[in-house]
Amino acid sequence: MASIVVISTTAIPDHVGGALSRWLIEPTPGLYVGTVSARVRDELWSAVSASVGDGVAVLIHPADTEQGFDIRTAGQRRRHVVDFDGLQLIKFAAIETEGHTSKTPSAIVK
Repeated sequence: MASIVVISTTAIPDHVGGALSRWLIEPTPGLYVGTVSARVRDELWSAVSASVGDGVAVLIHPADTEQGFDIRTAGQRRRHVVDFDGLQLIKFAAIETEGHTSKTPSAIVK
């Protein structure tokens, strides 16, 4: 059965975006949305996660969970998905700058 998928990307190679646009629409740059089968979704995600390079990709799709969706990520990112008693939550990694660790970007701290 087909279901909606959302894939958000940042700084991915052009050929990855081209592959995604064959199956999904791109309403804004780097955001792909569409209705595909679980098999197509998994094949698309395999292709994206294998060739994301220095970029980042996040897949959100319906799942039989308490939240009703599942999150998958690929690439180097500051946000990490963690399981907390069956709920997927987002954890921010600290930023290391010049020998010390900060939880906020230095441009924001005044």
